[in-house]
Amino acid sequence: MPKTRTGAVALVESLIAHGVDRIFCVPGESYLAVLDALYDVRDQVALVVCRHEAGAANMAEAYGKLTGRPGVCFVTRGPGATHASIGVHTARQDSTPMILFIGQVARGDRAREAFQEIDYRAFFGPIAKWADEIDQVDRVGEFIARGFATATQGRMGPVVLALPEDMLTETAPAAQAPVKGAAVTSGAIDSAGIGAITQRMAAARRPMLILGGSGWTPAARDNIKHFIEKNDLPTILSFRRKDVLDNDHPCFVGDLGLGPNPKLIAHLKAADLVVAIGARLGENPSQAYGLFTPAQTAALLIHIHPDPEELNRVWPTALAFCADPDHAALALKAVEIQGGWGALRETARRDYEAWTQPIEVTGAVNLSTIVAHLNEVTRKDAIFTNGAGNYAAWLHRFVIHRAGGRQVAPTSGAMGYGVPAAIAAKLIYPDREVICFAGDGCFLMSAQELATAAQYDARVIFIVVDNGSYGTIRMHQERDYPARVSGTDIANPDFAAFARSFGLWAETVDTSAAFAPAFAAARACGNAALLHVKTSVEDIAPGRTITALRGG
Repeated sequence: MPKTRTGAVALVESLIAHGVDRIFCVPGESYLAVLDALYDVRDQVALVVCRHEAGAANMAEAYGKLTGRPGVCFVTRGPGATHASIGVHTARQDSTPMILFIGQVARGDRAREAFQEIDYRAFFGPIAKWADEIDQVDRVGEFIARGFATATQGRMGPVVLALPEDMLTETAPAAQAPVKGAAVTSGAIDSAGIGAITQRMAAARRPMLILGGSGWTPAARDNIKHFIEKNDLPTILSFRRKDVLDNDHPCFVGDLGLGPNPKLIAHLKAADLVVAIGARLGENPSQAYGLFTPAQTAALLIHIHPDPEELNRVWPTALAFCADPDHAALALKAVEIQGGWGALRETARRDYEAWTQPIEVTGAVNLSTIVAHLNEVTRKDAIFTNGAGNYAAWLHRFVIHRAGGRQVAPTSGAMGYGVPAAIAAKLIYPDREVICFAGDGCFLMSAQELATAAQYDARVIFIVVDNGSYGTIRMHQERDYPARVSGTDIANPDFAAFARSFGLWAETVDTSAAFAPAFAAARACGNAALLHVKTSVEDIAPGRTITALRGG
């Protein structure tokens, strides 16, 4: 009698064939058969059980950021899928490879609005690269192979596949071996293109290079560094992509994001050539699409991106090339121009260094000096994670990131991201320091994942910045409606006591001087740790106060 296997077993075998070694999930009855199939391969695939589907999806997204391979997440239908949608949205905006699997109602119950039924093609279609349903057990391998290819080729991103529960238990002949992953393909820059780039660069007097996006392998980072150094080229990193190039490299002159260095913006506005590699030049790095005009980019922008649909989508270009960072950096490595840009680069670098010096604040805790201390004492391979909020501006402005998976943060601006991302990072790299920055509002959107950290002994150091406010919204509120505080004050628990209830080591910090010994104790505790850092809402952002926003 021919050997058969269930859809669930075929699915798990296909995942293993594609190199999946870790899955993040919240269990659900709609995919019980997959959980059972994973039991038999528990020595090959680590199953990380999370406390909320958003946490599981964000962990999978962080896995994709850190490894370049699709992070895999399983959730149940209906509420589980909708909770996980935030991670899919982040993977889309951040160009991160990820695959979300969703349990689905039985095929015979579709289109009846059965219990927790959703049309996932319609729901996820606008934010996923591909959203579909595997409704035939003999096509499982085909769908998985396509899913991995779609997630990793071109502009990387999320794939969503629904799994009807009866398909997972249905059997089919097992004669066909699981389809293994194929090589990822990409465009490249030919010799004529390199010649055109070289000609443009040779004529430039004030060029600027912008690096961003995903897909920066060690080889790509090394090759682009060689290109930068040979040409003494001022280099800018895009929003939350500060780990593409070492921030202490003399050619690094700053990053483009929220509240950037005004002198950096001035340098960009004065540029006569901008070469952008990997970055989409979206709303945040382009300063709400106001950094350039379309007429300007048509004259001065060389845009290199792995997805042809991103080229000339918003910004008309002088030259455009479809290539991923690996191919682009390799092609540019040989370009050498005596452009005489050293003085420009040195000036821009001095402006960056001045911008990142600690500043004065009004309260007892100065986050700029705290971050400066972290720069001094943490290892160079430390990973910093964060979600969204004004607290992150202190981290982004003052921390010195090194190249290669050191910054894990959502360009989507998703709150609640930092905690699960840090846990995923520590599980992937248990020997590296992982430090999570989270504002009080941001932290409480995923604080339940401390239970996941405790369960899997993920020894993250969580730094919770508590100013009793949704700080970003409060800043905008004070700017537009001074002194009319509405909906932005929040009442917080004792975060140190909260962390201890999960078995973490924790301490409260209410002065700058108290941070260094507390951080040292956290590093030495042999456990996951949390520092509850109490700051003043008056210091609403680096260099900004509530009083000044009110015109005082």
